Amino acid sequence: MSDMFSSLSIRSEKPSDLYTIHNVNLQAFGGEAEANLVDLLRQRHADMISLVAEVDGQVAGHIFYSPVTVETNLLKKNLLGLAPLAVLPAFQNRGIGKALILASFEVCRSLDVDGAVVLGSPVYYPRFGFSTAANYGLSCVYPVPPEDFMAIAFKPNGLEGCSGTVNYHPTFTELNV
Repeated sequence: MSDMFSSLSIRSEKPSDLYTIHNVNLQAFGGEAEANLVDLLRQRHADMISLVAEVDGQVAGHIFYSPVTVETNLLKKNLLGLAPLAVLPAFQNRGIGKALILASFEVCRSLDVDGAVVLGSPVYYPRFGFSTAANYGLSCVYPVPPEDFMAIAFKPNGLEGCSGTVNYHPTFTELNV
């Protein structure tokens, strides 16, 4: 990473980052849905983890997790949904998303999160340990191809006792994200 940038750092968002984070999501996704989603989830106190990647002092990427519920959660596992992961177009394919994911996993472990789900590329996310959520008996509330909905356990047996439909915060449905 140090070969590509003179300085890359990952840190928690600050109140002064909110406009910039909105802009990163807007540019990364080419529309307002994800940017508005993050803003609304934060306003509704549904944010659990929100990290930014700074390159040479400029916010170039953002990762966000919010709580999810599972139809059956016998052992009261603490689960989060990763959504969204955004990197400014000029900085994509340079390892910033990877750095955000790996740093976020450390934060998840430090907060005693049992596991997480993501709806995304079945080519990209498995390299970080995500696998098809159906392998754990989990399905997405949205009609998506099963290979696009993935899960990861952050501790041994982190997803044990969980099965059925995974539901995101109601804001996701409200905004059709």
